[in-house]
Order: sequence, then structure tokens, then C-alpha cells
Amino acid sequence: MLITLEDIRSAAQRLRGVIHETPLDYSHTFSQMTGSHVLLKLENLQRTGSFKVRGAYNKVASLSRRQRERGVIAASAGNHAQGLALAAREAGVSCTIVMPLEASMAKVAATRGYGATVLLHGSNYDEAAEHAASLAKEEGMTLVHGFDDDLVIAGQGTIGLELLEQEPELDAVVVPVGGGGLISGIAMALKESRPSVQVIGVQVKAASAAVEALARGRRVRVAPKATIADGIAIARLGRRPFAVMRRYVDQVVTVEEEEVAHAMMLLTERAKLLVEGAGAVGLAALLGAKVALPDKKVVIVLSGGNIDLSLVSQVLHHGLAHAGRYLVVKATIRDRPGRLAALLDCLARVRTSVLEVRHRREGLFLDWDRVEVEVTVETRDRDHRQEVAQALAEGGFLPAPSEPAPPSEATLEVIAWELTE
Repeated sequence: MLITLEDIRSAAQRLRGVIHETPLDYSHTFSQMTGSHVLLKLENLQRTGSFKVRGAYNKVASLSRRQRERGVIAASAGNHAQGLALAAREAGVSCTIVMPLEASMAKVAATRGYGATVLLHGSNYDEAAEHAASLAKEEGMTLVHGFDDDLVIAGQGTIGLELLEQEPELDAVVVPVGGGGLISGIAMALKESRPSVQVIGVQVKAASAAVEALARGRRVRVAPKATIADGIAIARLGRRPFAVMRRYVDQVVTVEEEEVAHAMMLLTERAKLLVEGAGAVGLAALLGAKVALPDKKVVIVLSGGNIDLSLVSQVLHHGLAHAGRYLVVKATIRDRPGRLAALLDCLARVRTSVLEVRHRREGLFLDWDRVEVEVTVETRDRDHRQEVAQALAEGGFLPAPSEPAPPSEATLEVIAWELTE
């Protein structure tokens, strides 16, 4: 094995007083929804907003004097960048981060704010990583990999030690999986201390390198697709994490994009927690019955909370739509006073909240005296949507003769109605 339980304990000593021992909160809401006793490990409240600072600091604190003088470098577009920048600043070590040209300006600014020099290079992570490796070799800096490094893995494993202290009787832990550094560290800490604890990994279907690797018994490269959980969209597991995972991880499951958005929405609405897509996949797996652990004490690791504010609205809308909370009602009505009011009155009777109303006349194949109205409403759940349908029928509206348009990928399910003559 590449790391040991003693390595993780040593990391915990180095991290004491540097990182937060993040809360482990019991969730009545998610326990009722899943049938498990759900506890949330709030690494989204960690310094820099994610668990990454644990492994980064353990690596930096272990550098030799010569390595410290030459500084550290890494490629990252997100959490590892900020974690390493803070770790280097705390240790008085210079830090360079190479980020892709299209990296979020908010993340670039945050990384610079922690004291790192940020270089923008390449159109994607792989090109940025190649440039970082080249600079490390040329200038003698220490390259700090985000997950394929023994000391980084040991640092992430300190979460496992904390969990055993915070909840000694836990039965299972559900962990996001990207390159494998987080789950391999946690799995080592838990399984070497309490072998009965189940360790379950979660990936998004759009980037399932761990699922493929464990199924084939070897690391494989996949082509990650665009995903809401971009923080774990890794093409291939790290060599070191894979070796640990094969021995200690019980299973890895995948979730869909809509399930992740739904979990993020519920965390915001019900738990008052802002969690990024990669951090919410564990809850998505439990809510979506991808993992069934009835009456078990289950810890879900919320690995990070760094989400661009520009994406929050889009993600929450997507999650609300998946939960059946949005509905678009399209009605073809006569272009006369009172017709729109009749439609809105039907919606008001079942206490929907109208979010938007649009009239469409131009470019439509309508009779000269008709107009298409599109009303977006917020509903409580799928049962409430049925109440909307019933109210429209009772108010003189019938289903349109053609099939309604399929749900758009963005957010909204569409139902079409036409006014009865």
C-alpha cells in the first residue's frame, strides 16, 4: 500500500490549528426522505470552501528546506488552486498556479487573493497541467498534484479520522469521486480503524472514470462531458488512489445531472447550505435510491461549496424543475379582453405563483384573432401540477390537439392547452 493509517494520523497533527474541524450535522429532513439516519459532513464550510486545503497543506508542510525555497506549482481550475495557494501562504512558500484560459474569473481572483501567482495557459486542464509540469522542471519547483500524491491523499484522509471521533457508530460514508484522492484517504482511515464501515463513492454519469476502472480492474481514460459537477469531471483516476480504492472502497455509483441539481436545490432550500455540484453528488445518490441504506447512520461528505454565483440561479431553476416545482402553461386564446384574465383566474384558484407571462403573435401559425399565451408558474410538487390541470379543464380549457413539446433540457416541463369555444 502507498499510504498507511499512520500517515493520516501524522497529517492530522500537521493540520491541527490550521484547518477547521468541520461540523457533522444530523439532517431530519434528509433522514425522513431517504429512510437513513443522514449526517452531513460540512466540508463546504472548510477554509477556501472545500476539503482540498487538507491535502495541500499536508504536502506543503512536508517539503524540505530546499523545496520550500524553490516554491510549489500546480495546475487547477478550481478548489485545488485555492487550497494550495492558502497552504503555501500559511507556510511562507511561494506558489504558482496554472489555470486554463477559460477558467472562471471569480476563481482566478480568489486564488490570487490567497497570494498565488496565477498563469493562464491552455484551452483545458490537460494543457494547463502540461505547462505546469514543464515550468516545475525548468525552475525546480515542486509540482503538487491534486489527487495522485501520497501526502495529499493522507491529508484528505483526516476527514475519516474526524468522522470516527464525531460519530463512532457510523455505518456508511458516501463520498464524491473525481481523481480519487478524497475517497481513498477517507477509505483508508475508516477501514483500517473500523472495517465494517461501508465506503461508497459517487460520480456523475458524464464522468465515470472510477466506475469504469473498478469494473475493468485497471485505470481507463474516459472523455468527460459537460456536467454540473465539474469539480469531479476527471478523465482518469490517479494511480495511487486507484490502488487504495480497489482494496477499501465497497462500491461506486453514478447519478444524473438532474439528480445533482435537485440535491443542490434541496441543500439550499432545506438545509440552508450552498454546495457545488461535485459536493452534492452523495446526497443525490441517496435521494435517487442509487444507494439504499435503510436505518443506517450514513455520513454524506459535502466536499465543497465553491460555485460561481452566475450559475446559482440556473442550477436552482434546474433543480426546482426536476422536483416538479415549475410548470409552463401554453394557451391559444382569442385576442379579446378578459380571455387572459380567465386563464389566470384558473391558476389563482389552485394557488399557483405566476412567475412570468408572455404573449406571442408574430411568426405563429395562428388565426388572425388568436394569440398564444405562455404562463410560467411555480407549483408545490407533481400533485399540485395535477390540480392545475384539473382547474384548467374546469375553467374551459382542453388539452391541445397535438402533443405538447418535450421538456427542455434547461428547466421547464411544458403542457399545452387550448381554449374551448
